[in-house]
Amino acid sequence: MASPNTRERILQASLALFNAQGLAAVSTHRIAAELGISPGNLHYHFKAKQLIVDRLFRRFEDRLELLNASSNSVRAIDDLWLALHLRFEAIDAYRFVYRDMAFLASEYPALGQRAQALTAQNLLAAQALCEALVAAGVIEATAEEAQMLALQMVFTTTCWLSFERLVPGRDALQQADPGLAAYYTLTLVSPYVSRESRAYLDYLRGKYLG
Repeated sequence: MASPNTRERILQASLALFNAQGLAAVSTHRIAAELGISPGNLHYHFKAKQLIVDRLFRRFEDRLELLNASSNSVRAIDDLWLALHLRFEAIDAYRFVYRDMAFLASEYPALGQRAQALTAQNLLAAQALCEALVAAGVIEATAEEAQMLALQMVFTTTCWLSFERLVPGRDALQQADPGLAAYYTLTLVSPYVSRESRAYLDYLRGKYLG
């Protein structure tokens, strides 16, 4: 039987390598070398690189789906910041997914389709989140404005690492700052925040911008 411990070590090493070096640059031989095992041993646990990528993508889906399920429970600005922070942490933990999406979708079309389905879920969750904030009086926005705000939030979270890669002096292959990314995304909400809810937004501005 395949050792669960070895399988998990392979997945963790693969995740670290995909994140650090890029999905296209890492082969199963490179993963085996990182772990100090033979390519045949790795092949015994995972017959192809695609199976490793698929398992890691499933874990990424699970994390975002869990966050999506709690979106309509956000009722305050600090709740929103935490929800965004947790989402950016998940994206950062599996940063090869969104950062290398063009390659992933081309190389593994089925995963590309699952990524599209996940994006659709993210949009629905963001819409529910914005509607909950409106209902709680945290933001003041029309239905159309709330819908556009939801779209902007999903666009920002999805494209975050691609943008980081293009900023001079930054390297999106290395770990980014989920907290700062959450704050920047939160500023999309700023024009709609009610006076009663603005204090925490001002606190975050002072924390991240000085």
